[in-house]
Amino acid sequence: MSQLDESSTRSPARSGERAVLVDIGGVLRSDRTREVIADWAVRLGTSRRKVLRAVFAGNDETVLVGRMDEDEWWGVVAERLRLRPDELSDLRGDMGARESWNEELVAALRGLPGPVAIVSNAWPVVGRILARDGLADLADEIVLSCDVGYAKPDPRIFEAALRRLGVAAEDALFIDDAPANVEAARALGLSGHVHAGNGGTLARLAAFVR
Repeated sequence: MSQLDESSTRSPARSGERAVLVDIGGVLRSDRTREVIADWAVRLGTSRRKVLRAVFAGNDETVLVGRMDEDEWWGVVAERLRLRPDELSDLRGDMGARESWNEELVAALRGLPGPVAIVSNAWPVVGRILARDGLADLADEIVLSCDVGYAKPDPRIFEAALRRLGVAAEDALFIDDAPANVEAARALGLSGHVHAGNGGTLARLAAFVR
């Protein structure tokens, strides 16, 4: 997996323009992972813990940061769970099929006056999902861990997003459902908001852009 060219930048944002950085899973898109893992544990006659570890154990240092091809990673999962090819195909499809976009928040982001960046710990499939669902244009920049080679809460992923947007940390708000990631962004000087529901997030967005 190739790394994105970190030397490239966009034109600086207009003076005083405020940017929003936002996560995907659990914020812009529902996270049904626990449900899928539970169903597959029943289907395979094993524990949820075993399925969870088979799918995700070790991914933080490999596929999540672009050091292993996604198909290769799923091959590892198949070996761990002793899956037939048809079962592996079903599991891969199931991991994203039950999720849906947060349409209210998507609409709010489209209406913002300043630049937007998606900043997400994600496997390569997420980029394809954005394109498939017509949301690749939702953000001015899409910064995925699998592309840049480091994942939240690593400060470099926030720095990459700020650099591409051409904004200073104090002019940016980061929204995530994981408190540790929000704290990491705040440590760099960004404003931060922990997403726990649309009401609070929409109110925070409105207050920030004012």
